[in-house]
Amino acid sequence: MFELKKLISTLIMPLPALLLLGLFGLCLLWFSQRKRLASFVIFVAFAGIFLTSFQPVASGLLRPLERQYTAFLPTEKPVDFVMVLGNSHVVDDAIPPTSELSRAALMRLAEGIRIHRMYPTSKLILSGYDHGYEVSHARMLARVAMALGVNKNSILLLETAKDTWEEAYQAASVVGSSNLVLVTSAAHMDRAVYEFQSAGLDPIPAPTNFMAQKQIKQPWIKYGPRAQYLEQFERYWHERLGQAWQRLRDFIAQPTD
Repeated sequence: MFELKKLISTLIMPLPALLLLGLFGLCLLWFSQRKRLASFVIFVAFAGIFLTSFQPVASGLLRPLERQYTAFLPTEKPVDFVMVLGNSHVVDDAIPPTSELSRAALMRLAEGIRIHRMYPTSKLILSGYDHGYEVSHARMLARVAMALGVNKNSILLLETAKDTWEEAYQAASVVGSSNLVLVTSAAHMDRAVYEFQSAGLDPIPAPTNFMAQKQIKQPWIKYGPRAQYLEQFERYWHERLGQAWQRLRDFIAQPTD
């Protein structure tokens, strides 16, 4: 089920979907007499790729989603656990450990370590399954954390969680009623908080990896299509799909009379 969900979500992401649409248009152009329809389909595909990599569109959609929660600031409230949600990694002995982590994973870990150092008695929970490698994502995060000075005894690993729902329910069995700071990408925070609250926790949000910015002064950066804005739109689309899946899952799980 997990693999099927990932496959479907990959195919309906903007770039694969628009490329498939463009390929369909080319097939119509080459193998049918419907030239006008084919031209329209190809135009829609190209226009879609342009719009999704256009900063005013991509950042305009993603920024409100990212800014629902403010950055974490120290409080007098004690913090018992700091949990860093997993992302992705590779295993390559020819590169430094920090490069084996994805950008999002590294930024999440850096923020988690920053907060953990504010509360030295807290435990740092690192999560994530192996992604098909021989080393789990949680363990890869731990390697980098220890290389950056975190004490091994301060780290707890959740090595089998494949998605945010599993991370939340595994964390609940560890955290209980203790105070938990939740670290994840800003765009993902709303969905993550929902899952953790569903698991009976009341996490303190600590968003990081903010991608969308409003104040871009250089017009050649703001108005020229760029891969970074396509990534922003894909992040927005991914989170909206995730929220739709949450609602569908909860609707199916509702008891029937």
